[in-house]
Amino acid sequence: MRDSKLLGSIREAIEAAGLKDGDTISFHHSFREGDLAVGQVMEAIRSLGIKGLRFAPSAVVNLANFSLADCVRDGTINRVEASGIRGELGDGLLDGSIVLPQPAILRPHGARPRAMEARELTVDVAFIVASAADERGNCTGQIGANPCGSLGYSFVDARLAKKVVIITDTLVPYPCCPASIGQRYVDYVVEVEQIGDPAKIGAGAARLTKNPRDLAIAQQVADVIAACSLFREGFSFQTGAGAISIACTKFLSQRMAEQRVTASFALGGITAAIIDMYDAGQIRTVECSQSFDAVAAGAILSRPGVVEIDNADYAGACGKGIFLDRLNFGVLGALEVDVSFNVNILTGASGRMMGGLGGGPDVAVGADVSIVALPIVRGRIPSVVERVEARCTPGDTVACVVTQAGVALNPRHRSYPMLREDLAKSGIRLASIEELCALAYSITGRPQPMTYTGRPVVKVEYRDGTILDVLQSHTVE
Repeated sequence: MRDSKLLGSIREAIEAAGLKDGDTISFHHSFREGDLAVGQVMEAIRSLGIKGLRFAPSAVVNLANFSLADCVRDGTINRVEASGIRGELGDGLLDGSIVLPQPAILRPHGARPRAMEARELTVDVAFIVASAADERGNCTGQIGANPCGSLGYSFVDARLAKKVVIITDTLVPYPCCPASIGQRYVDYVVEVEQIGDPAKIGAGAARLTKNPRDLAIAQQVADVIAACSLFREGFSFQTGAGAISIACTKFLSQRMAEQRVTASFALGGITAAIIDMYDAGQIRTVECSQSFDAVAAGAILSRPGVVEIDNADYAGACGKGIFLDRLNFGVLGALEVDVSFNVNILTGASGRMMGGLGGGPDVAVGADVSIVALPIVRGRIPSVVERVEARCTPGDTVACVVTQAGVALNPRHRSYPMLREDLAKSGIRLASIEELCALAYSITGRPQPMTYTGRPVVKVEYRDGTILDVLQSHTVE
């Protein structure tokens, strides 16, 4: 067909793109743990004997039936840059069983577009998975056999990568409509049997909870927001996709109904709970950088006010304006927070890589009121500690910490005078962060210290490119 960019296989596309030893490749994580394309690409690369690649996806997640760790062990990958490294690869870096020649670099979502635009991260070949595409490269995540919703994390790759390969399992007649990425950015198109499983998009992220403790925390978060003077007609918010966050979204919907308040926009990774609020007329627009479940994935196509946005427009650290600049409330999850309000969203007390930076550090600095929601303890592990194991979000960007035992306001945050005055009228129980830490330790005892090897394995980069922390390989005593 005239001007067709369609090739017969992923291997053929890799060869056509000229991928060679030492190059940089990228992927996006819209399918999360349901992704099947990364493994197909990496197997094709290994079959060609290409080595020493920099692996730079928007995030590394647990992949179905494929081991990225093996690609490091055999030398196919020797550098990693992402927002998070979950699974065997991340755990192996921390416990020292997997070794990279230089530390992996973790960036929050807002830092990745900045690094690419500044040419600190230059992608040679971007592999973009799309649920539908035509033979010229117009593509989308909204229709097809396996829709994933927003492709927002791949837009910067489409714009800036030297070569762009679209991988789809639904080839549609030209022109593909809707088109999230246009043909002018695309070099090659490959059709495969299956790109991913939409049912697994929410695995490890979006989930409902019936835990009374988590529900109590979520209700407390909604109460804090509703008590704030910024909670008024036209406010904006981001709640995320964790168990507490989804419950918080539902409680917030109730508070909005009670006070007859509607939001101008909701932002970020979108769940069915947010779409329910949109359908109820409680949110005017939903700015979606990522779809966390099937309902959210389908909403972009079926609802005019649910909009797919570029990750750079969502959280990019450079540029002339981002949505986070207009965000009133941001609800953040955490593994632990310390008495200086620093947040750890990466490592657990077990020494494993439990999470990724995601957009948390970006939301914290962008929102007028950034709220970290977490329990005092998880099992026998304290969540409020004297010093976090990994500093991922600077404490001065966190407005308050909400637990089942009380709310701690950060006196160093710009919102402190307003929050102190607003919450004093509400009857919400306030506590100092030191009191919450002491309570956690009274339940669990002091956490056992890590034994560090002195060998740096992960650099935690802030949105402006500065290094917040350097993680060493370690063991738990």
